[in-house]
Amino acid sequence: MSRKVAKLLNGRIRSNALKVKPSTRAGVMITGGGYQGKTETACEIAASFEDSWRDLHHHLNPDAVAGARDLYAPVAYVQTPVTAKPKSTCKAILNFYGAPTKNLDLPDLVRQVAASLHDHGTKALVLDDITRLRMHRADDQDTLDLIRAFMSMHVTLVLIGVDIPASGLLQEGSPDPRTGQWRLPASQRAKTHGLEPTQTERRFDLVELDRFRYDSPSQIAAWVQHLAGLEDQLRLLKASPGMLTDGHMPEYLFDRTKGVVGLLERLIEDGCQEAMDTGEECLSEAFLDGIDINVSHAPGRDAGAGEIPAIPPVATAVARRRQPKKNSRPRPSTVFDDHGPAAESGG
Repeated sequence: MSRKVAKLLNGRIRSNALKVKPSTRAGVMITGGGYQGKTETACEIAASFEDSWRDLHHHLNPDAVAGARDLYAPVAYVQTPVTAKPKSTCKAILNFYGAPTKNLDLPDLVRQVAASLHDHGTKALVLDDITRLRMHRADDQDTLDLIRAFMSMHVTLVLIGVDIPASGLLQEGSPDPRTGQWRLPASQRAKTHGLEPTQTERRFDLVELDRFRYDSPSQIAAWVQHLAGLEDQLRLLKASPGMLTDGHMPEYLFDRTKGVVGLLERLIEDGCQEAMDTGEECLSEAFLDGIDINVSHAPGRDAGAGEIPAIPPVATAVARRRQPKKNSRPRPSTVFDDHGPAAESGG
């Protein structure tokens, strides 16, 4: 799933960045559940693009204006305000650049956003937590119109949110059966916001970053591979090879997190901290039984927008672990079970 997101997003940002004609740049929507790594994945891809784009232009903005040569920002990341309005959304974008916003009305704010995007050489604008918008509120509808108008500013618009199809953001759109892209009508209020309306429909590719699954050998192997990557980064003094990947640990960790990478990260981080504090210096199923996953008060998260997932109860994983082994789901063999060629028998 991450590779699918990476291929689409990377290709879209790069191809749009190389365009010179004054047309609307197609955007990307990344959807999925809370704590499933959408933001981290998108930011990693965008950062990779920024590094290569800077190298291509020798770390200089090819379109720099006088006095702004050092303010080069090929990628801008902004979090949608919890109670978004057109003004607060513009101010959130301008805060990324450190641009002044005091005493500016909405048309001036929009013009300042357009100027900041151009003067800083921004090629991609990432708007996170876009599903904080509620389409039954007039302010949120105006904000969505404004965001769609941003596509006329010659940047790739990347929208990240929880369950975008069910949020109402696409209710005015229609999928193109030929390309699979979502076609959204042009902003009806673009002229009011100081932008000239365009006849070009706004187009978005919608891609989902889902949680891990545990229903087939290939899905289980992908989960184990992810655990192996985590295990390789741990530095507990008594950690042994296969600490997270051997035996029933993969199934236990899946039961504790339901395949949500953010919950897995929180469980492993808190478990490692407790293991160091107590001198255990190793993670086991019994040890992790005493570690609660608590993200209910995560800073910057809006529970009403679905950004905080349900936490699986510890009792479920404990009960499954205590079942006889014959009733447990077997884990298929993977490359992590290969201990090298078998020794030759004596003759």
